Amino acid sequence: MRIVIVSGLSGSGKTIALQTLEDLDYYCVDNLPFKLIRPLAQEILAAGGVLPPTAAVGIDARNFLDELARFPATLTELRDSGLAVDVLFLQADDEILLKRYSETRRKHPLSLGNVPLREAIRQERRLLEPVAAHADLVIDTSDTNIYQLRELVRARIHDTPREAMSLLFESFGFKNGIPADADFIFDVRCLPNPHWEPQLRPLTGLDRPVIEFLDRQADVLEMVTDLSRFLEAWLPRFEASNRSYLTVAIGCTGGQHRSVFIAEALMRHFSKIRQHVMIRHRELQ
Repeated sequence: MRIVIVSGLSGSGKTIALQTLEDLDYYCVDNLPFKLIRPLAQEILAAGGVLPPTAAVGIDARNFLDELARFPATLTELRDSGLAVDVLFLQADDEILLKRYSETRRKHPLSLGNVPLREAIRQERRLLEPVAAHADLVIDTSDTNIYQLRELVRARIHDTPREAMSLLFESFGFKNGIPADADFIFDVRCLPNPHWEPQLRPLTGLDRPVIEFLDRQADVLEMVTDLSRFLEAWLPRFEASNRSYLTVAIGCTGGQHRSVFIAEALMRHFSKIRQHVMIRHRELQ
C-alpha cells in the first residue's frame, strides 16, 4: 500500500495537491493527526478493495507539536512496517505567501491573537522543519499557478511508479532567484549568450534560430556532454539510496536562451535511456 503525506506552508497549495490526488482516486484525509496514519492504513487494507489502495494525508502545523517533533522517527516506523510512504512538501517565498493571504483575505492558522501574519509564517516554517527535512519531493510554488501545480503533482506523484525515480530538468534565470526545490544546480552563464544577437534576443531556447546558434558553439556542446556524463554516473547512486524524485536545475542569466537549450538537450538524452523524465522552463511559464 502507498501513502503520500502532503505537507507544507499554509498558502503554498496543499489543498490543491490533495484535491488533485483525490481526483486521481487517492483516498484523501486532510489534517489527520500524524499518529493516526498507521490505523488509517490498517483500515484501508482491511476494507479489501472497497477503498483505493493509495491514500494521501494532509499534515500541517495544526498537528500537535510533539507529533511534528517525532515526525522522523514515526516516518521510519511506518516504512519499517511495510508501508510505501512518500512525503511531498510544498513551500513558497514569504512575500508570495503574504500576497496570497492579502488577496484571499484568509486567516493564517497560526495568526492567533495579536500575532502578525509575517511572524505566523515564520513560526510555521520553524514548526515544519522536521517534515521539510525528510521530504522526498519539495515543490516551490512561488512561480507556479494552480494548473501548473496540478500537472506537477500528477506527473511526479501519480505517473511515477513507486520503484522508479522521477527526473525533472528545470531551466531558470539567476536574476529571478535559485529554485528552492532543486537537488542539483548547474550554472551555464559562461556559455555564449544569444541575448547579444539582436535578432535572437526576443526568442527562446525553444526556437530554431537560437538552437542553431547554440549548436554551433563548441563550449555549449562540451557542456551538454560533460553534464550528461556526470549525471549518468551519479543518478544510479541516488536511485540506490531509494530516492524517488530528483530535480536538476540549469540556470543562465534570464532563463530564456542557454538554460532552456541545455535543459532540453539533457531531457532528450536521458529520455532515451530512462523512464519518467520531465522538463519545466520556469521563466517561460
